Amino acid sequence: MSCSQSSHIVQSTCAYCGVGCGIDITVNNGKASALVGTIEHPANFGQLCVKGTNLLATTDLTNRLLEPQINNKTVDWSAATNHVADKFTQIIKEHGPDAVAFYVSGQLLTEDYYLANKLMKGYIGSANIDTNSRLCMSSAVAAYKRSFGEDVVPCSYDDLDSTELLLITGSNAAWTHPVLFQRIERAKKRNPAMKIVVIDPRKTATCQIADYFLPIKPGTDAAFFNGLLNYLSANNGLNNEYIAQHTQGFEQALLAAKKWSLAEVSAYCDLDLQTLASVYQLFADTEKVLSFYSMGINQSNSGTDKCQSIINCHLATGKIAKDGCGPFSITGQPNAMGGREVGGLSNQLAAHMDIENSEHRSTVQRFWQSPTIAVKAGYKAVDLFDAIDEGKIKAVWIMATNPMVSLPDVKKIAQALNKCEYVVVSDCAENNDTLDFADVKLPATPWLEKNGTVTNSERRISRQTNAIAPSGQAKHDWQIIADVATAMGFSGFDYSHVSEVFREFAQLSGFENNGKRVFDISAFSAITPRQYNRLKPLQWPVNDTYPEGKKRVYEEGKFSTPSSKAVFFPITPRQPTQKLSAKFPFRLNSGRLRDQWHTMSRTGKSPQLTAHTDKCYLYINPDDAARLSIVDDEIVNISSNTGQVKVHAKLDKNQRSNECFMPIHWNKQFASSANVNNLYASITDPFSGQPEMKHGAIALSKTDFAQFGQLHLSEEFIVQCQMSNDFWNKARTHYGLSYQFANIEFESDLLNWCQTSSHISGEWHQFSQAGTSYIICLQANKLVFLCYVSTTQPRIESAWLNYAFGQSSLSEANIKSLLAGTSSEAFAKGKQICSCFNIGEKDIIGAIKGGCSSVEQLGEGLKCGTNCGSCKSELAALLSEHHIDKTTLINSTWSE
Repeated sequence: MSCSQSSHIVQSTCAYCGVGCGIDITVNNGKASALVGTIEHPANFGQLCVKGTNLLATTDLTNRLLEPQINNKTVDWSAATNHVADKFTQIIKEHGPDAVAFYVSGQLLTEDYYLANKLMKGYIGSANIDTNSRLCMSSAVAAYKRSFGEDVVPCSYDDLDSTELLLITGSNAAWTHPVLFQRIERAKKRNPAMKIVVIDPRKTATCQIADYFLPIKPGTDAAFFNGLLNYLSANNGLNNEYIAQHTQGFEQALLAAKKWSLAEVSAYCDLDLQTLASVYQLFADTEKVLSFYSMGINQSNSGTDKCQSIINCHLATGKIAKDGCGPFSITGQPNAMGGREVGGLSNQLAAHMDIENSEHRSTVQRFWQSPTIAVKAGYKAVDLFDAIDEGKIKAVWIMATNPMVSLPDVKKIAQALNKCEYVVVSDCAENNDTLDFADVKLPATPWLEKNGTVTNSERRISRQTNAIAPSGQAKHDWQIIADVATAMGFSGFDYSHVSEVFREFAQLSGFENNGKRVFDISAFSAITPRQYNRLKPLQWPVNDTYPEGKKRVYEEGKFSTPSSKAVFFPITPRQPTQKLSAKFPFRLNSGRLRDQWHTMSRTGKSPQLTAHTDKCYLYINPDDAARLSIVDDEIVNISSNTGQVKVHAKLDKNQRSNECFMPIHWNKQFASSANVNNLYASITDPFSGQPEMKHGAIALSKTDFAQFGQLHLSEEFIVQCQMSNDFWNKARTHYGLSYQFANIEFESDLLNWCQTSSHISGEWHQFSQAGTSYIICLQANKLVFLCYVSTTQPRIESAWLNYAFGQSSLSEANIKSLLAGTSSEAFAKGKQICSCFNIGEKDIIGAIKGGCSSVEQLGEGLKCGTNCGSCKSELAALLSEHHIDKTTLINSTWSE
């Protein structure tokens, strides 16, 4: 499409989670100037979360890779393409096709994913291509596949509107999938009889709408659902007709569940017996039941079995493949589902076909007319990097992902990449933890410039459309892959438009399918570029029988297995592998925060998003902290068998005793030592290969820093500043950069350190009192640098800093205030709660004390919660904490 019109709207899809929200982007003179949610998109109906709302704040050229590089030297595309093609060809010739690998990403578009798999599996002849989606949903895939015969999600978002009982387990949807969470809130408002059960070790923001909260012991989910299956059998909760007609293997599954009585589950899962019985009976009595689950279930040494235990309960009751019912796995990435469709995992072929199936191999090879086809599964993600470390894989091409941050046991990943003979990285970022190891860097287009399709958690295909032209020399990933394939001497990669790739994939999905596989988008087999550009969101299958797509699958009870019956599997719950000990007495859990995403290469650019949580914390129960003499915001040392990190402590009464939570986002680009994956061992599920990243064993100890500081500087000086400290965090701000640090030994000449580190010329001022030094630098009376250093951590109100740095000329009174470390009460906002309108905690508490008794009233008075709604659960928590009547609170939380 043309991006050169003076003013127009481009409809695209959000770059973040698996909800797949539609976005309308206003483009003026070739630049994106505004965005809103697409009103008619069935995934979000115009709503966006705070991350989606702020997407345009993340699309500047800061830290963009804009030219190809070989050994950190800029080259043209021809040289880079030939270098990659020649090196891969040489290694394949010397060591065979299994000596090379691709490691790809749920951030790729379907067309990118498809060509990567075509090149590796059909032309190179190896299945050594895996994806970071292995880390988030491969256990769900494995369970769907072995139970249904195919990786098919049997639910839709509409089921959230009609279900009567919603079990949310292993998901803090209020923060990780906010738009769906708001849909759940509206459903409960429309139907107050709807019940919601939240099963989670932590009392998260999602619990604000729960009728029942079950603080389950980490790792015991399979026992919970085994117990449910046993309870259903003993209490007339089975659908025997459905079991007989549409399933197989029930007797063995029930036999495995028989030992899990209410008392046994209560003790094993550390749950109240009466509450457990009430929830089990609710499942039995309710006609429409939906189980909504995500990484808390999947990321386990037995994630596949945990997913299976959920599926077993839905099959046993027949509460599946009908309105408001089913086991609904929610994906975490914008195109994790699209990767599953094209065979993005190393044990798959494209279009839901299997490597182990000779008929499928023949089908795919004949369709591609390729010289070869992979005959066995390749290495899964963790095993792939083990194989690099062992020298079995000599070359790896990493696309749109950051394994040095996202994979467990980071030291081992670094060791593998250091040993690897040849590392190619395609990315839009110029610097990240993985790019440090790259021999070749290939500039790829990011969101706003990318053009293709994605598939969301409900099987809905949407267009992700480029609103602007590629920046610099960046190319689309599918083009890069096709160019390298052609340079390697392969035919079959001569595409002139991305729609041609999509059309070929659609043709493959229908080739010799004949109804054998649910995944079939052959209705697009003759799609033109014009039709592709106008493609509306549709749920697959999309074929001659269902030209407008199909919401419900398996509704007739006919599944994709050889027998056409869904399969029960007997489940024996397993404890996590990373066990607690006297040396490592605390459990570690990890996950996402509300306003951040993955490794922050995008969200870390936005001051609006970093303001909510500007540094990495370890969340710890206050009683545990007290025993260790740890106070709130103190820097603590966290160690495990695999490594250690240092982060700030956050006392959190919603943490179970002896359990901690740490976010996944921080890395060497934003902190000295805050990558949580330093603490996890490379333990994986034996079926899915998904790592155990929700349960680690750690020890906590105090640190011995002697000096603490905060440094803030204007945007124009960020690049030239070169700070060096024993501990640090940095975050983007509205005026530039915030840098918090700590030193083991005193820096005595602080003014000299500030001047030499910042390289800023100007009018420098220093004032010291009571053990604290206050240093500022002015240029033409404008604040450009500020640093406070003390023996305790300095506190500075962010609103005061925004004001001071925003003034074109500071008054004498303001300069004195800065040098005294004081600010007026007007700037005392506290922790930011609402990122859309910059509303702080103190203003909200003040409004509550002034009479606001509902989330709706807070919105009317302060605007908080009225835009994206992502902060509504925190508003409700503040209302609850400040003694608002619970009935009023619940009613307000349901407000739209």
